[in-house]
Amino acid sequence: MTGSAIPSYRRSARTDWRMWLLLSVGLIFFGTASAIDPAENCSEDGRECAPWLVPLAGGFGALIALGAGLNMLANPNRGSLLDPATGDLVWWQGRIGAAGGDEGRIHPSRIGRLRIVRQDESDDAVHLYDLEGNRLFWFSEEVIPWPYDRWAERLAAHWPHIEIERID
Repeated sequence: MTGSAIPSYRRSARTDWRMWLLLSVGLIFFGTASAIDPAENCSEDGRECAPWLVPLAGGFGALIALGAGLNMLANPNRGSLLDPATGDLVWWQGRIGAAGGDEGRIHPSRIGRLRIVRQDESDDAVHLYDLEGNRLFWFSEEVIPWPYDRWAERLAAHWPHIEIERID
């Protein structure tokens, strides 16, 4: 099969909406804490005061914004593609630059099952298994495009022996 069977997918920290959300939330906490006088952080009747909460929220916000900013500066990326030279499905996470990070590869003829686990409170989980039933490391929902079902169906359309298991 050619690389056109499954389109390549790549996402970096700078294009991940979650990093932008963390940066925004951190900056909001930091900015809000900077604008509030800790001595005036009391209830209307003056009985409940928590001046220590203002610098704590500011520090928390600064740490979150700094972490998100440094992650975006390093810009680790994740993704998957079909290697045109070997036909292998290749995936990676945490790659900075052209090399490094956690990666794996398998020829689609050796894939046995793709499991999609539906989760109500968070993103669905995706697991890849070889023909012997071994779960392959570093392959997850992070390395393929959403909706995961569509990507899985395209893979199985080109390699019909691949079982797609959906768990609700």
